[in-house]
Amino acid sequence: MQRFIPSLLAAAMAFSSMEAMAAADLLLFNGKVFTAEPGQPLVQAVAVENGKILKVGSDAEIKALADADTQLIDLAGKVLMPGMIDTHSHPVMAAYDSMGSNLYDEVKPLAELERWIIAQDQAGAARVADIVIIAGVSSGYWEQSAGLGKLFNQGRWAEQPLVLNGIDGHTGWANNAMLKRLKIDAALVQSLPEKERNYIGHGADFSPNGYLAENGWDRVRSQLPEPTEAMMLKAAREAVRVNNQVGVTAWMDAAANAGSGDSLFELRPTEKDVGVLPLYRKLAENGELSAHVAALLITHPQSKPADLEVLAKVMQQFQGVPNLTFPGIKIFADGVMEFPGQTAAVIDPFKNSLKRGELLIDPKSFGKLVAAAERRDWIMHVHAVGDRAVREALNGFEAARKLEPTPMPHSISHLQLVNPKEFPRFKQLGVIASMQLLWATAETYTEELVKPYVSAATYQYQYPARSLHQAGATIAGASDWPVSSPNPWNAIAQASTRKGPLGVLNAKESIDRASMFQAYTLNAAKALRLDQQIGSLAPGKQADLIVLDRDVFKVSDEELFDTQVLQTFFAGKQVYAPAS
Repeated sequence: MQRFIPSLLAAAMAFSSMEAMAAADLLLFNGKVFTAEPGQPLVQAVAVENGKILKVGSDAEIKALADADTQLIDLAGKVLMPGMIDTHSHPVMAAYDSMGSNLYDEVKPLAELERWIIAQDQAGAARVADIVIIAGVSSGYWEQSAGLGKLFNQGRWAEQPLVLNGIDGHTGWANNAMLKRLKIDAALVQSLPEKERNYIGHGADFSPNGYLAENGWDRVRSQLPEPTEAMMLKAAREAVRVNNQVGVTAWMDAAANAGSGDSLFELRPTEKDVGVLPLYRKLAENGELSAHVAALLITHPQSKPADLEVLAKVMQQFQGVPNLTFPGIKIFADGVMEFPGQTAAVIDPFKNSLKRGELLIDPKSFGKLVAAAERRDWIMHVHAVGDRAVREALNGFEAARKLEPTPMPHSISHLQLVNPKEFPRFKQLGVIASMQLLWATAETYTEELVKPYVSAATYQYQYPARSLHQAGATIAGASDWPVSSPNPWNAIAQASTRKGPLGVLNAKESIDRASMFQAYTLNAAKALRLDQQIGSLAPGKQADLIVLDRDVFKVSDEELFDTQVLQTFFAGKQVYAPAS
């Protein structure tokens, strides 16, 4: 008889616990529920109470938590997952770009491009003030700068300023009418230090050819007309809508304090540099911010520890805004790999120029800046494309460990090239690899604008997802929208296939979808420093949920790419469903 006492006690405690859990607001049952909790198999159902996960389990367990007022949703066998999380995005500016003329990375023959731009202008979509501005322009155009000049520097364009805004955010092209307005001419180019001169495409006589990169491009971008507050608020709403539509319920805004005309690469922020933060606050006040925004404040790559006080004052202005957090700061370590820019910092020189790109951080002092950020309980999120930039970023994190022994969840984003020596260092230093694996494809960017200019050994480690994963790195998913689509399903599928129009990019670096599901859920939440609140379906976490139109565990990669979200819930409330 004695042996049954613990069983009876356990039953009584379980009944008491069930009573305490009673009256869930929402039950979703009869599904395939992926919780993202390590080691937990798929379950059938989820109970939500007051916007948080109450319990996950079998249909019987979860249905026992219903009462007459509980909303019941029969998933009919569909997959339910945590909301997707994007660890590197610029969604407000991406949405703003989508509201005007946008090429979305499409490369057209030059004559067709001109016809398209004229049609866009005539339709009223291309002009901001008196300047024709085209967003989303592929880097594939820049090696045709001479051809662009022949087309857009004469006739109807002789006096009409035209700006082609590169999709990568680092480059662009402007015709002579625009260059003349901004006084970018041979005399200016000749007067610049060599480093800055290299950011402005020019001939032997120093005459600019219209192509500009990094702070050369900033000379144009900073002078473009500022959008109105109403336009930007509309863009912010659209950013939330688009993300919710593809199942994204949280993101890292990777330059939240930068305005549309600010230098992203060498911004020296002030307390007035608040970027898109007022827009997030306005959406939150209106109850429209149905996403968690982890806002990173960008600062100059060679900032001193004392410079961080300015950023702290910016954060203080927005403390307490619902769904808006400030995990830390963003630094650019370098630029881009693609020809003709080649501003990424690389270990081995580019074959054509014999130069090693531009390292923006100072290796001697970067570790001290990291440690200073850590003392404020801030993470550092580093833009690093080239393998030298990745190495020096990791060196900085390692140096910080000697000054501040407690590791922080810092992250490096992009990681187009990583030297194999660095693979184990991510795990050793606790650094998260924030990767845009939609870019892991054989296309113009990788095959024509990178491959000819780097060694075969370097080329084979473009976007080395599997190598990093096998070395124990925490992989987190990211889009860098508007550089590429914010749709995580595209990236998850691409991470596996690595197929593109020009073949397969380093098939040995493919990574399986199960790992990518973690990359866009719990791993991503860690990068945002929100893993105690979101990222998995565990009791007490916020009920950010998505319901999918297909079994993403079984469909082919091709079918996975086209996954559609049927419902998105934020804090237990539906915030997206397709129009019926």
